[in-house]
Amino acid sequence: MKLSLSVRIAEPPKQKDIAAIPIDFLAPRAKALGFDGISMRASVLSVDSSAEDVHRVRQLLDQLDLSVSMVSGDVPLASNDANAIRALRNITPYLDLADGVGSGMVRVMMHSDEDVAFAQRAADEAAERGLRLVHLTHWGTMFETVEESLETLAAVGRDNFGVAFEPANLLACGGGYGPDALERLAPHLFNVFYSSATRDPSSPMTFNSRLHGPVHMRFTALDDPDGIPAAPLVDRLRETGYDGWFTVHQPLRDNEDADDAMRAAADLFRGLIAKN
Repeated sequence: MKLSLSVRIAEPPKQKDIAAIPIDFLAPRAKALGFDGISMRASVLSVDSSAEDVHRVRQLLDQLDLSVSMVSGDVPLASNDANAIRALRNITPYLDLADGVGSGMVRVMMHSDEDVAFAQRAADEAAERGLRLVHLTHWGTMFETVEESLETLAAVGRDNFGVAFEPANLLACGGGYGPDALERLAPHLFNVFYSSATRDPSSPMTFNSRLHGPVHMRFTALDDPDGIPAAPLVDRLRETGYDGWFTVHQPLRDNEDADDAMRAAADLFRGLIAKN
C-alpha cells in the first residue's frame, strides 16, 4: 500500500475552496513525514487553474518524488452540492488536470439514475487516455451504502470506474462501514479514504443522507476511541491483497494545528502500513 495525504488537511475548518497552508509548504512536509503522495483538491488546483500553476505544482511534486494519488477537480465535488455531477457531463478538463499533474485517477459524483449514461461515456473517454474514474462512498450520492455502491457499479459497467472506500460517510448513512464492508467492495476498490468520525446528535455538522436525511456527525482525533478504528481496516486491506493508495482524508478540527495533525497521521499510518 502507498500512503497519501489529502490536501483537505490544509483547508480551514468548514472551508473547501482555499488552502490556508500553501502547497509549497505542505508538500515538502508531507514528504518529510513519509507520505508517498498527495490527494489533490480544488483548494490547490482545479479545472480552472492556469496551465502555469499546474506545471509549477507538478514540478514541485516531481522534485520531491511525490505522486498525485487522485484529483478532485472542482469545489462542488468536495462540497457535494448540486453541481457535483457536472464533471460527468464534461469530463475532459478533469482528465486534462489529472494528466497535468501525472495522476491516474479522477474523482466524480453521481446523484441519480440519470447520471449512469454520463458516467459510462465519461469512463469511456477516460479509458482512451489510460485514466480511471473514482466515486467515494458518500452521503447524498448513489454510493451511500455498500449495497447501493455495488448496484451502481454494476449499472455503469466499466472496468475503469471504481470506488474509494470512505467509512465515515458509510457510518453516517446507516450501513456497514467496517472491515466486512470494505471486503465486499474489494473487487472494485481503486482508493481508500480515511477520516475518523462519530455520530453525535449535539454536533452542528450534518451529512445530508438521501436515505436518512440530515445526520449529525463529529470528526474525532485519530486516536479517539469514539472514532472509526483504522487498524482493522488496514489489516483487512492486507488480507485482500490491496496494494493501492491509502489516503488520509482527515480534516482539521477547530483549533487544531495542521503540522501536528499531519505528524499524528503519519505516525499512525506509517506504522500500520509498514506491516504490509
